Amino acid sequence: MSTNYILSRKGGCIMARQTYQDKLTELREDVLYMSEVVMERLRMGLDALEQKDVSLAQEVIEGDGEINRMYLDLEQDCIDLLALQQPVASDLRFIAASFKIITDLERIADLATNLGEYTMDAEQDLFPDVDVQEMGNLTLDMLEDAMVAYDDEDTDTCRQLASRDDELDEFAERASEIVVRDLIERELESADEVEQILQDVSRLLLTIRDLERVGDHTVNIAARTLYMVENDDELIY
Repeated sequence: MSTNYILSRKGGCIMARQTYQDKLTELREDVLYMSEVVMERLRMGLDALEQKDVSLAQEVIEGDGEINRMYLDLEQDCIDLLALQQPVASDLRFIAASFKIITDLERIADLATNLGEYTMDAEQDLFPDVDVQEMGNLTLDMLEDAMVAYDDEDTDTCRQLASRDDELDEFAERASEIVVRDLIERELESADEVEQILQDVSRLLLTIRDLERVGDHTVNIAARTLYMVENDDELIY
């Protein structure tokens, strides 16, 4: 075998590896872009709910298909990267973590769609003591920080997010207690009024539950980032 042939083969390997690294970089950028779209849909869902904006709610609902297609495209990208060449351990963890993260992002988008659907049914605020917007802002802040941690490979923030989720869970529990206590104390005069109140209570409790689940998915994202960077599965559950 000639020296030129050996150099050519080596050069080809270097080129192939560089192309592979470029694709890994592109995957990271695409995951971050998907997260931006999902966060925007979550903001829109919260705004629609607060403003009783049916047209904005409909936009959130109809936009779910776009995020589903984005998820499927990125899922295929992850599969292709695994098939291109045998990745080293760090690359394998990155691809696996990215795949799990886009799954959580897609589910968060589904929860944003739920907010749009609740808006379509909501007529008035009967529980002013429950600050859904504050809870929504907490989840958005957590999600944004989780994605920055993914991009920066910031493991300290990943661990902090688990503690912040405990605070979100406490917020959700207090909000649910307020709703139930208010329901018990109300004096209802007609069957129609009872039915309407029960529908409003159910919708509000579902909203609280869904925002709490956004927090859970955010912790999942942090957990996968921690695993990706340090091969540490302490937050995975």
